[in-house]
Amino acid sequence: MPPKNTRAARPAYRCAECGHEVAKWVGRCPECQAWGSVEELAAPSRTERALVAAGAPATPARPIAQVDVESARARTTGVPELDRVLGGGLVPGAVVLLAGEPGVGKSTLLLEVTHRWALGGSPALYVTGEESAGQVRLRAERTDALHDELYIAAESDLGALLGHVDAVRPGLLVVDSVQTMQSPYADGAPGGVTQVRAVTTALVALAKERGLPVVLVGHVTKDGSVAGPRVLEHLVDVVLHFEGDRHSTLRLVRGVKNRFGPADEVGCFELRDDGIVGVPDPSGLFLTRRDTGVPGTAVTVVVEGKRPLLAEVQALVAGSGLATPRRAVSGLDSARMAMVLAVLERRGRVRLGDADVFTATVGGMRVAEPAADLAVALAVASAARDLPLPPDVVAIGEVGLAGEVRRVGGAGRRLAEAVRLGYTRALVPPDSGPLPPDLRAVVVPNIGAALRFLRDNAGESPDQ
Repeated sequence: MPPKNTRAARPAYRCAECGHEVAKWVGRCPECQAWGSVEELAAPSRTERALVAAGAPATPARPIAQVDVESARARTTGVPELDRVLGGGLVPGAVVLLAGEPGVGKSTLLLEVTHRWALGGSPALYVTGEESAGQVRLRAERTDALHDELYIAAESDLGALLGHVDAVRPGLLVVDSVQTMQSPYADGAPGGVTQVRAVTTALVALAKERGLPVVLVGHVTKDGSVAGPRVLEHLVDVVLHFEGDRHSTLRLVRGVKNRFGPADEVGCFELRDDGIVGVPDPSGLFLTRRDTGVPGTAVTVVVEGKRPLLAEVQALVAGSGLATPRRAVSGLDSARMAMVLAVLERRGRVRLGDADVFTATVGGMRVAEPAADLAVALAVASAARDLPLPPDVVAIGEVGLAGEVRRVGGAGRRLAEAVRLGYTRALVPPDSGPLPPDLRAVVVPNIGAALRFLRDNAGESPDQ
């Protein structure tokens, strides 16, 4: 008798989020800690285990210098701020995933993109699974996005979607959203892991086969990540995050992954009643220009992607009758804010232990990078001592626990933006590198030097 196989085939289980395999089913993946993502894998059939025979290739391999690149040139979307993030436009056959919170303006932006695409002479197909065609038409009327080459279809079936593509033969396909589409060849409800993976795989194959750029709208989870299996982000070519505060008109499109361009670029938009428009010079949204200084304000330069933006930090220090004074933060990192306050009190001799401290940014901007530490410290000290900074001064620098001011990357590029907007003086750390010639730089090696500048120059006007 042949020896008995002691290693019987056991079912394997794989996490749909990270791909980690386990021997038995568990409710939570031990690798990525995702709940309910572990699924059973079917045992491989005999044909799957067999050796794959060599077949004739569809096209022969060629030297890389002989490959035609004209067919892969990016075409502009007609929205310059979006083109900036995409790296010049949409590449034929590219699949773009645009994710964002509900109501942030994803559908409005993509309706504008399809309208601009249709204006360029190529048909665009907008497939919505979340709204009716009439609802999309009403939004198009409100944003003046009506065009004969812009086609709308309200479908949630993948087969019907592919039928619309065959009928219209568009130059751009937008699917809003991928979580609402359902494939008849996959199990599960729409939005589930299996369905999302099957629909995305089919649309990626469609894009590559026909050279059709496809934009997919994706939902996000409570923590801001893309909903659905993690493999979704690996299947597509470009992943963009659409961010914005509901209480502000500012919207940011941030590149997370891009196979055709930079992955750290940011596009700025303003959401209005009549649609969404790009903001090529957004620094004005984050500044309050004044002829004289006001206590509790300081201006810094932050970098979003590769774009330098001026941001205004405001602070208010008021006496507190509470045993534990309040520390309120809006638009800034609360942990860094607590560190800056501790350094100010210990190294700068600014009394804050019995006062409420409120800090915020202007225009709903979120500032998290350490380059804004010096401006935050000066804003708080200015409010505590009632000494206004001159209105023509910007401050950049990271503040250390010992009170030193450390240099930051791209100081020259940051300060060139400040000069362009009319600022003539800057507080900078030592060894900041080449700076614009039209700017008078004041080197502050520590927080004490910055506070002395505040004391000696408080209330100066720009022409002094």
